[in-house]
Amino acid sequence: MTEGPIWKKIITFAFPLFLGNLFQQLYNTADSLIVGNFLGSDALAAVSSSGSLIFLMVGFFNGIAMGAGVVVARYYGARKIDCVQRAIHTDIAFGLTAGTALTIIGLLLAPRLLVWMGTPAEVLPNSILYFRVYFCGSIAFVMYNVLVGILQSIGDSRHPLFYLIISSLINIVLDLIFIGIFRLGVGSAAAATIISQFVSATLCLRRLLHSPQDYRVSLQKIRFDLTFLRQIIQNGLPSGIQNSIISVANVVVQSNINSFGKMAMAGCGAYSKIEGFGFLPVTCFSMALTTFVSQNLGARQYDRAKKGARFGILCSISLAEVIGVCIYLFSPWLIAAFNNDPEVVAFGVQQARTVTLFYFLLAFSHCIAGIMRGAGKATVPMFTMMVCWCIIRVSYITIAVRFIPVIRTVFWAYPLTWSLSSAFFLLYFLKADWIHGFEKSTSPQ
Repeated sequence: MTEGPIWKKIITFAFPLFLGNLFQQLYNTADSLIVGNFLGSDALAAVSSSGSLIFLMVGFFNGIAMGAGVVVARYYGARKIDCVQRAIHTDIAFGLTAGTALTIIGLLLAPRLLVWMGTPAEVLPNSILYFRVYFCGSIAFVMYNVLVGILQSIGDSRHPLFYLIISSLINIVLDLIFIGIFRLGVGSAAAATIISQFVSATLCLRRLLHSPQDYRVSLQKIRFDLTFLRQIIQNGLPSGIQNSIISVANVVVQSNINSFGKMAMAGCGAYSKIEGFGFLPVTCFSMALTTFVSQNLGARQYDRAKKGARFGILCSISLAEVIGVCIYLFSPWLIAAFNNDPEVVAFGVQQARTVTLFYFLLAFSHCIAGIMRGAGKATVPMFTMMVCWCIIRVSYITIAVRFIPVIRTVFWAYPLTWSLSSAFFLLYFLKADWIHGFEKSTSPQ
């Protein structure tokens, strides 16, 4: 990432990420498609109601893993191989510990959290079942993100793509067997996802066990190094907090959607799966920019980092908006693919046609957040998103729904808060020297 044409390096790195996220979204969508068509709208609502809550639980630890990737990429760009090794093995030790803790927390808190979200009584038993089965495999989800983060931090986005394709196909086949043939219920959809995640995590680990010496994993070396654990948490904690606070706000949004009944839950759940495709360029360019900026700043190539940042932002917002327009136009048919009940389709289309034309704002905010993480300034996106995407979003919903008690009021929470965060990020990116102080504060040890 520190040599060669900037556009080529970013596109070459981002494209496998795009394909990988595409396959991940396909198998997440396959869950809902199969559940909605074989088990009905109640089951689809049960699976949909768990989504924001699952991300709340998983997002914090995944944010820490993102911070670890920044640390690894920085030392890899500076060619400090001993530091790369110590950071990698500390990261894996953290992932194993976090995955175990998350399993226990998820199993214990599932019923209480779902009740607090106002999940309708007829949907609650299936929601609890899906949630608990899903969290039995927490360690697979956490370790997959940790191991993929390590591979991506050294510039390898190709092998994670292959592993994700394999796990996606496994998940879809198991969904069809468990639900389509044996009609085992929503718990089997979560079980299929867990099994596929264990496969992808195992493949990632196998790759790292046989990688070049610079970043090869040795099982005997997996332990906490306090110096590098401190750096990982310092870089990752803001991202973890950011993920969590956004998730808290989204749980509030989901709670308000739940209050409109199970048809609204099903329709909005179907839209959320489609929305995932609109987020693909957002995610892949944000991750690519984090690695690109981190490696080039580690190598002291500051001008190259700035040029790459501008290119990545332009690509991301352009692609996101094209996808948003397509979803806007074709949303009635896309929602109906999950469940063709007219009421379900109406709710899904209403949400799609409220938010999709604003995807470029989401892309811009995430790209700047990725750049700031790569520059070691993860607290900037954390505070920005905490204020805009949590405090203001929740305050808006709490107040606005009382005066305008229609579901479209809830939907408008997203474009309004994306606009606010984008305005702040634009001012910061143009006015602030976001590389200032990097050399002094991030000198490799």
